[in-house]
Amino acid sequence: MNEQQLRDLIDQVKRGKLTRRQFTATMLGLGIAAPVATQMLAWTGVATAQSLPAYKPTKRGGGGLLKLLWWQAPTLLNPHFGVGQKDIDASRIFYEPLATWDPEANLIPILAAEIPSVQNGGVASDGLSVTWKLKRNVTWHDGKPFTADDVVFTWEYVSDPATAAVSSGVYKEVKRVEKLDPYTVRVVFLEPVPFWARPFVTNLGLIIPRHLFDAFRGAKSRDAPANLKPVGTGPYKFVDFKPGDIVRGEINPKYHESNRPYFDAIEMKGGGDAVSAARAVLQTAEFDYAWNVVVEDEILKRLEQGGKGRVLFALSGRVEHVLCNFSDPWTEVDGERSNPKTRHPILSDPAVRAALNLLVDRGSIQEHIYGRGGTATRNFLNNPARFRSPNTKWEFSIDKANQVLEAAGWKRAADGIRTKEGKKLKLLFQTSINAPRQKSQQIIKQACQKAGIDLELKSVMASVFFSSDVANPDTNTKFYADLEMFNIGSGPDPWFFMNQFYSAEIASKDNKWQGRNLGRWRNDEYDKAYIAAKGELDPVKRVALFVRMNELVIENHVTIPLVSTPEVGAASNKLRMTLSGWDSHLALLKDWYRDEV
Repeated sequence: MNEQQLRDLIDQVKRGKLTRRQFTATMLGLGIAAPVATQMLAWTGVATAQSLPAYKPTKRGGGGLLKLLWWQAPTLLNPHFGVGQKDIDASRIFYEPLATWDPEANLIPILAAEIPSVQNGGVASDGLSVTWKLKRNVTWHDGKPFTADDVVFTWEYVSDPATAAVSSGVYKEVKRVEKLDPYTVRVVFLEPVPFWARPFVTNLGLIIPRHLFDAFRGAKSRDAPANLKPVGTGPYKFVDFKPGDIVRGEINPKYHESNRPYFDAIEMKGGGDAVSAARAVLQTAEFDYAWNVVVEDEILKRLEQGGKGRVLFALSGRVEHVLCNFSDPWTEVDGERSNPKTRHPILSDPAVRAALNLLVDRGSIQEHIYGRGGTATRNFLNNPARFRSPNTKWEFSIDKANQVLEAAGWKRAADGIRTKEGKKLKLLFQTSINAPRQKSQQIIKQACQKAGIDLELKSVMASVFFSSDVANPDTNTKFYADLEMFNIGSGPDPWFFMNQFYSAEIASKDNKWQGRNLGRWRNDEYDKAYIAAKGELDPVKRVALFVRMNELVIENHVTIPLVSTPEVGAASNKLRMTLSGWDSHLALLKDWYRDEV
């Protein structure tokens, strides 16, 4: 076989004309071993495709155990309380939304019978309502019927301030949710909304059963047994949960889609780190899939060479960034540090934030750490592309940072650290334990030292850093530090994503630190643009509002973006699955199966 014939075969695989199994069989017929054939596909990029046509199951079950590895261990199984992705993803095994987004950002139904549109009468032309038709004959795992009552209740539960749900921001634009009949609901908005596919869609729109949560509304919400023992409509039923360790499920024999799911049981193991998770799939094949393998690309490429697994990348709105604290994390007011009433003693100086922005070597972070897994960026809002600011230039300059600080009155002391009005330019910089993050911290610290800024580095276990534990002082929502670094993503529409800088979303003790504005930043112009975007029906004007919001955040150095990142996962070569960058890695878990090659 010559090179062109090989390319033709691979092209047929890419276009779905030839299955992976048929390709391997052809290679075997030519005396080429199966692992080598697999590597051929990997070298040409086929192995990174999100879904490869091959053997497809024709009946429910029979696939054995699916083993998942989430290196951030879940601590609860109520998706509306999940601060970290680990809790939301673990909940997603059991709970479902009305709809989700595929890799191309197309809305597809899950519990909905169809996607609403203006054409089918589901979307009101004035933007004031959307009507959802629900699937019939769907049951909860305990056998109770799923109906419109559950959808209405989920809205009531989440929108109750006493519940303090993380997902509440998605429903703030909703005036009411009406039950039109047992299988039809209408979502009525307070004002015209240009993007109606937020409530009941994706991670923050998972439907919970009224009959199990009705007695645990509001202030009693944390006492519900179902917070740890979920009863959903999903492809797998709850079996066991050890917080901080493992979640187990079994096949739902009455799942509402035929021939699904394929696996008989599922385990989500938590803990460890991203490197060990990648190794457990790509090198040892101990697990079928590992989430969020944010590992230096050099390591991932080396692990892929074993031919047992592949790394998947999916376009997303995620960004790795350093957030500045605008409140004082060192002074307690009304029983809390980082109280919104306080002002940061150092970072309130715009010159310090501007200097920090100049001291982040994004190019080195991309080249030496993230590789395929990250693109250096100036912007916080990067995707979808239509919302991206045209201003993309970033700069790394220690000399300019020194000039900015000197001009602002920050003078070097004998120890080389700058001071001003008796305050030393010393900052605590925290993040979760993750090798790329610790290396990024070191790169930033070294540059800061050359500019007279003393950074103290702090690394917190991811299971703690992203925890919803209101008693723990080390969570990223409490933000008891000066700077913190983490990754967060946008959906196909950035309105919810950008509420992280809206003043009404400031995290505090009053809202159990569930507000999404962790930096405690306030800006009237930003608030006005954010509110305007909520109701702007002209798509061109709406895009302009989001571009301006991004510019305000960047110009004021509220956050310092490092790299725009795709969703990254590691899968065994036999696992067939679809990874969307616009929802949970488990959004389409119902469709996963194992190739028989």
